[in-house]
Amino acid sequence: MHTGLKLLALDTSTEACSVALQLGSEILTLDEVCPQQHSKRVLPMVQQLLSEAGVSLQQLDGIVFGRGPGSFTGVRIGVGVTQGLAFGANLPVYGVSTLAAMAQAAYRLHNATQVIAAIDARMAEVYIASFALKDGVMVATSDELALKPQLARAFNVTGNVMAVGTGWQTYTEQLLALHAATMSDILYPSAQDMLILAQNAYKAGQFVDAEQAEPVYVRDEVTWQKLPGR
Repeated sequence: MHTGLKLLALDTSTEACSVALQLGSEILTLDEVCPQQHSKRVLPMVQQLLSEAGVSLQQLDGIVFGRGPGSFTGVRIGVGVTQGLAFGANLPVYGVSTLAAMAQAAYRLHNATQVIAAIDARMAEVYIASFALKDGVMVATSDELALKPQLARAFNVTGNVMAVGTGWQTYTEQLLALHAATMSDILYPSAQDMLILAQNAYKAGQFVDAEQAEPVYVRDEVTWQKLPGR
């Protein structure tokens, strides 16, 4: 039988749909790029991992979810699915930043110690933040902001900086004009990195009841009301 912490993580906040399962020191992951298909794909992916591992939701210690920023609908689907699963199995939950998860992937895959993560936020904007490695975990060194890429102030980072996220793909020139960052192949957050970021939170008792699962849209409500057709 698996000993140690058992957590499920899921993220649907970008074009990717990502699910990961931690059983002690073992992590199983499924990542799919499936725009517009998250609501159909995420539960079958969760089921697949649980079956592969031979565990039920009730045997887990908690559920981790991508809290945003990202697509408004995608973030909501992730929170909703997490709440549904957590209520059913009576599990606590914890939200992880999608930007932080991509920064963590840069450390996992490329040993990056400083990262600027940017997600294409549509409406000619990016969701952006900077991160630095501390004790093996990426920690935010700026606020998470939604802004036009040419207005992204130079973050307080020196030395080697790695660029992650779709924002760098869409607005390469504007963002590179501000930061001589090394472009990476990391476009989307992966749930396996959310698991890593949730470890300390679990130990510190920061998981909450399902009804307290909070999305982080970064854009305030005012911006949403300006969207066409709203």
